[in-house]
Amino acid sequence: MHEDISTHVMAANFSFHRKPFEMTKLNGFDTYLMRLQTDGRCRARIDSKLSLIEPGDLLIFSPGQPYELKIDDEVNPQGELTVESGDYHIFFKGPWIDSWWKSQKRPTRIRIPLDERYLGLFRQLVLEQRRLSNPFPEISDYTMRILCLEVDRLLSEQPTTTPKSYLAHRMKHYIEENASSIFKLEDVAAHVDISVSRAVHLFKEAFGTTIMQYTLEVRLDMARERIIFSPMSLEDVAETSGFANYTYFHRVFRSRFGVSPKQFRIANRT
Repeated sequence: MHEDISTHVMAANFSFHRKPFEMTKLNGFDTYLMRLQTDGRCRARIDSKLSLIEPGDLLIFSPGQPYELKIDDEVNPQGELTVESGDYHIFFKGPWIDSWWKSQKRPTRIRIPLDERYLGLFRQLVLEQRRLSNPFPEISDYTMRILCLEVDRLLSEQPTTTPKSYLAHRMKHYIEENASSIFKLEDVAAHVDISVSRAVHLFKEAFGTTIMQYTLEVRLDMARERIIFSPMSLEDVAETSGFANYTYFHRVFRSRFGVSPKQFRIANRT
């Protein structure tokens, strides 16, 4: 029954580091490696230099590709030095994987959303590897293939992988992660270590809208979902969706959806 398995997951695990950690393998591994950063930050060697790796960064290394990982002290939002880095990592190989890898050129680092579509696949692979008895290796085989194909689908939806595009997507991710809080253009630019003017230009070039307009859209979508599905008061919806005051929220909500927040809630709960 198992003779046709063509994707072999050699190891799959989740690691969380609270102490500095380093790993260097100049000759790489003898398998493929997928590593998804889920928490904190670290640095990894990409294109011959150590680059900052943040939550949502998926790294893919082929057999023999040099590998270097460093987890050091970082400054947290409170200004304190701390070490925190969490990741899923999978070592895998097989004929199907070889064909998949050769089918197109892929960047070492890919930005993926940290949602259940992807996290669920990593979690399933880890659980399968932890089974003391694994009578169904096909599950890992098929799950690994689905993960690889999901990566390809993501690449097809976001085909640009230039450094400028990567910075723009990092800013977009920052906005989506922090939209419920109040932040400034300077905060978005500082997140990717560039000037405000460059951040504004790169974001508009990549997405055809401004940073603050996109932030407003994210906040309005967040508020809309909370109005429909949560019991929060409309004032609390505004505050927890990143709006400084209810008057402004009421005005931009009506402008976007054509009705007031109260009318929207009544219409969607009847």
